[in-house]
Amino acid sequence: MMTEEKYNFVKYFERSFQKHWDLEAVTDYGTDFTLTYGQLAINIAKLHILFEECGIEKNDKIALMGKNTGNWVAVYLAAITYGAIIVPILQDFRPNDAIHIINHSESKLLFISDVNWEGIDLDQIPEVRVAVSLNDWHPISLSLDPKKINYDAIAALFKQKYPNGYYAKDVHYDDRPNSEIGSINYTSGTTGFSKGVIMPLNGLAGNIRYGIDSGLVYAGSRFVTFLPLAHAYGCAFDFLSCLAAGGHTWLVGRTPSPKILLQAFAEIKPTLILSVPLILEKIYKKMIVPQIQKPPVSWVLKVPFLDEVVCSKIREQLVQAFGGEFRQMIIGGAPLNPEVEAFLYRIKFPMSVGYGMTECAPLITFTPYNEGSRLYSCGRPLDGIMEVKILNPNEDGIGEIVTRGENTMTGYFKNPEATKESFTEDGWLRTGDLGLLDEDGFLYIKGRCKTMLLGPSGQNIYPEEIEAKINNMPFVLESLVLQQEDNRLVALVCPDYNEVDASGMTKEQLLDLIEDSRKHVNSELASYEQIAIVKLYPHEFEKTPKKSIKRFLYTNMVK
Repeated sequence: MMTEEKYNFVKYFERSFQKHWDLEAVTDYGTDFTLTYGQLAINIAKLHILFEECGIEKNDKIALMGKNTGNWVAVYLAAITYGAIIVPILQDFRPNDAIHIINHSESKLLFISDVNWEGIDLDQIPEVRVAVSLNDWHPISLSLDPKKINYDAIAALFKQKYPNGYYAKDVHYDDRPNSEIGSINYTSGTTGFSKGVIMPLNGLAGNIRYGIDSGLVYAGSRFVTFLPLAHAYGCAFDFLSCLAAGGHTWLVGRTPSPKILLQAFAEIKPTLILSVPLILEKIYKKMIVPQIQKPPVSWVLKVPFLDEVVCSKIREQLVQAFGGEFRQMIIGGAPLNPEVEAFLYRIKFPMSVGYGMTECAPLITFTPYNEGSRLYSCGRPLDGIMEVKILNPNEDGIGEIVTRGENTMTGYFKNPEATKESFTEDGWLRTGDLGLLDEDGFLYIKGRCKTMLLGPSGQNIYPEEIEAKINNMPFVLESLVLQQEDNRLVALVCPDYNEVDASGMTKEQLLDLIEDSRKHVNSELASYEQIAIVKLYPHEFEKTPKKSIKRFLYTNMVK
């Protein structure tokens, strides 16, 4: 546990607001909305007054759901610096999933975008005292006197509390040890499968410590933030580390298409880029593949020494496409296409791959590009922060990756059984991934021993949740959801042929019905969980003695 004050999560931000008061902190990209550190600190102070008026006490939960905005950032930091526990909810979650998380987490206050609020039934979240719009701070639902908690009332109380104004010297947050809970991040939204990761402030601070001590973030650094802040990856570095160090982050709230991002990179010229593989792979296919497939270039790339000239030009073109001023790009959240990684490594593109999970807030291993990152490796464990070992390795050194250290969760909220299963008897966190460590301590991921899949932006996808919905559809006996190499989800469906025969249904009618079922199931899923294709399977899937489907027998069917 990091007990030194310089590593204390709350103190990181207290010092940053005091030191960087006049610097710009966050900008909603594509708008003229920008907050300096001072303006952000003032908003946080006003939110603290709102919390008091709502009767929020220490360790109460505050739910937060919406796209990346400066207001989202303010609520997150206000909750933790107040002494509450923040519960971020991915804006892609369906209303029913969001309602489940709000209730399961016992949240008493909800901050939500107007778009997300449209699908929420107030009667289904009875413990929430007040719901506040992230768009303009107006109370959109409440059980308290609206005259006490509207924007004007809070502004009046703020002026009363700080009659001479609020300045850097006024920023002081109550001491809060890193051992206290900072956030509960839900790994999934669907009722019955979701797990709330209990993250102590120590885990959040551990990622900040690495970001600052490694020099990845610093005062004046610039970020283009397009990963969802409700996800641990984007939250840790695009947001928390950046602002703790005095950087400036531009928040992209729109769908991060390559066109939008390339425009943002050109305008902002970020100093560090965090991405998921899908974005980089799309840009690679659009910009690089057409060039290297042309006969002259493809020939030169096969000639020693001459290929270095071509590689240098391609590297420079790609670097300029990302703004030209970044020190390196960090890839995480999902596996990177080996072909893309090998080519980028060949042209010496400044990129490194990291490895982590929500349960570690998220970073476990990473080696910066300038410190000797290696092809197909996701780096070494964070020095002085995380440890990694391979559990029960086979003859090739491959086994389950387990980890422990500063960034590790304390368990799953109200789920002691899952918590117990996630740790070894001697306290190592089981990642559910297979890998090996080389003699220099570099980690290589070799596969997943859990069934969890990763969406294009690193979102966790649990196929059992989707299968449960499919299996409830008419004429479906059982199903299996798998992921293609292009990240699209495919559902193998075994129909209940006895029912089909009894109904007199033709094959064409069955296919039409299955397609209708696919659309219906998709209507209940987040965008990254959508089923792209349904394939009929002729008989029941092979199972273990425990009647679990042997998934590994079917993975190659959808490549």
